[in-house]
Amino acid sequence: MSHPGIGGSHVSSRAAILDVIRAAGTISRVELTQVTAFSAPTVSTVVRRLIDDGLVVEVGQGESTGGKPRVMLELDPSARYAIGVHLDHAGITYVIANLGGAIVARWRQPGAGFDEPPDVVARVAAEIDATVARIGIERDRLLGLGVVSPGPISASTGMTLAPPLMRAWTEFPLATAIEDAVGLPVLLDNDATAAAIGEYWSGGVSTGTAFAALYMGSGIGAGILVDGSVYRGTSSNAGEIGHICLDLDGPECWCGGRGCVEALAGPAAVVAQAREAGLELPGRGVSDDFAHLARAAARGAPAPMALLERSAGYVAVATLGLCNVLDLAEVVLTGPSFALAGSLYLPVIQEHLSRSFFARGSHGVRVGISSHAPEAAAVGGAALVLQAELAPRTRPRLKSEPAEASLAG
Repeated sequence: MSHPGIGGSHVSSRAAILDVIRAAGTISRVELTQVTAFSAPTVSTVVRRLIDDGLVVEVGQGESTGGKPRVMLELDPSARYAIGVHLDHAGITYVIANLGGAIVARWRQPGAGFDEPPDVVARVAAEIDATVARIGIERDRLLGLGVVSPGPISASTGMTLAPPLMRAWTEFPLATAIEDAVGLPVLLDNDATAAAIGEYWSGGVSTGTAFAALYMGSGIGAGILVDGSVYRGTSSNAGEIGHICLDLDGPECWCGGRGCVEALAGPAAVVAQAREAGLELPGRGVSDDFAHLARAAARGAPAPMALLERSAGYVAVATLGLCNVLDLAEVVLTGPSFALAGSLYLPVIQEHLSRSFFARGSHGVRVGISSHAPEAAAVGGAALVLQAELAPRTRPRLKSEPAEASLAG
């Protein structure tokens, strides 16, 4: 069950060269030597091992520059696969991605609900086994699983503080349980950070950018990337903007605080406010009720529109704070709730940033909606595994870069 980059350390030359081949599409050994700091013998040895492992293939010859034509190299996308699993109360979303990052399967099943964690883990394992068999992927081509859930997260104990609807998961050893059930290595992360990684990995964000994925599912959070590297904080729980206090005398939040963004403006808060206002809702849970309100607001119903605009105002203030602190260049709205209501939140957030962003004299902040918002966290889970296999933890210095440059891995 040991795979490079998952629970172990990368050989930096292997990972770096593999990542350069992936990024280039096709490239020769000579070009690999030219763009990295590795010697020709090192490149030749590493490439031979990558070919032997089936990760890289030779795809013909490049144009001659006067000498012997160069043999071109290319990643074999079907050589390995990664699975992303987003575990939430309302739904469990799965994706399978190939080594090139293309999604080859995606599906959604009922959420954790109020089932016991071991029962849900067994269900996840059965779902993965059935789908892998159905689409015909050989087990030895599976790198592992990226499992993501609401934070805060600990690698050893899973959710250290779970949202109200997922209290049974507090301190449940999620990674170990799924690893044992599925028989594959597991990487664990929170949903917002995973969504940001997925957005970057799928090419939705330019390199060299300070960027945040603003994630709204059942809660609100943000994943932060700077120059392609995730900013995680001390315990990998950075970006919890849903728990910034905006009202000292506001409602109590499940996190123990008061007047948090999530307690004022999250989907559960919006649904509660709708009930207090006497609006009729399906009553099938927060996710369905919020979807009902979002559809009504999109049709122009005044009361739902007012509730969502109020929520958007709070989220915009929190986003403005995040952008000011980190001097962000780009924000992407993602997650199931923004998939439903992002078009209502986007203009409010844009207006706040264009009016009040502190560094607006130097640059603006681009705001957009993710093209895969509903399954963003699961896509990020798969990307975590691919990144561990393909992206080196410490990339070599490129010859064109100064020695002190810090490169994203």
